[in-house]
Amino acid sequence: MAEMSAPPAPDAMAISMVPPAVDAIQAAPAPPAEPEHISETLYIQNLNEKIKIDVIKASLRGLFKTYGEVLDVVAHSNLRMRGQAFVSFADAEIAKKAMKEVKGFPLYSKPMQISFARTRSDAVVKKMDNEHFDEHKAQRAEHKRKTRYTNPLKQKFKAKRLASEMDGATSAPAPKRPNVQMPDEYLPPNKILFLQNLPESVTKEQLLGLFNQYPNLHEVRLIPTKKDIAFVEYTDEASSTVAKDALHNYKLDGENKIKITFARK
Repeated sequence: MAEMSAPPAPDAMAISMVPPAVDAIQAAPAPPAEPEHISETLYIQNLNEKIKIDVIKASLRGLFKTYGEVLDVVAHSNLRMRGQAFVSFADAEIAKKAMKEVKGFPLYSKPMQISFARTRSDAVVKKMDNEHFDEHKAQRAEHKRKTRYTNPLKQKFKAKRLASEMDGATSAPAPKRPNVQMPDEYLPPNKILFLQNLPESVTKEQLLGLFNQYPNLHEVRLIPTKKDIAFVEYTDEASSTVAKDALHNYKLDGENKIKITFARK
């Protein structure tokens, strides 16, 4: 019987092309996880907006003070901050423990949504890093100024407010304001005087004789269809003012007083 020969040795190149084992791929090291961001201040959302702000603040302080010193509770009633609050502790680890245990707690029947605030609060900086407090305040003010018109949250509330105003405008138009006319007595100076309460028998010659006592008289105009009024014009406001002050309430017929005011411009 012929002797069996040994199988040929595998080609070195073929060995190099064999894909690596699946286990080797899975054993590749995972990228390092990003460090968890924690803060001394908790940002709380989904608070009951029907509860008064001072009651909400007192309730939050009472709830969180069991975990450690509460430096500050900030909450506002304006549209942008409604239903939100910030609770600041003296230590970030205390804040972390409080968030873990209180998250979802139904305060006034609404489960609280809690996360870490992105920046340190004023109270925390004043307590932990007082020497840089003024610098912190300046940075906050500058950031607020820069984001006044670009803050997405503010833009969202602005759009919501504008939409509600437009809805209100279309559903119930605002009543027109009455056109209130300034009383004659308070009209600004004018070179033309307006005369009222004249005797119906008055003539142009009588008025010329009366008002010609004062310099720079230009014209006297009677109204044919309404004989108890007239206009007297001077060349300048100073002259008309002198005549007005001198002849207002003058009794042309010995009985009725003439009412003299500046004409409306």
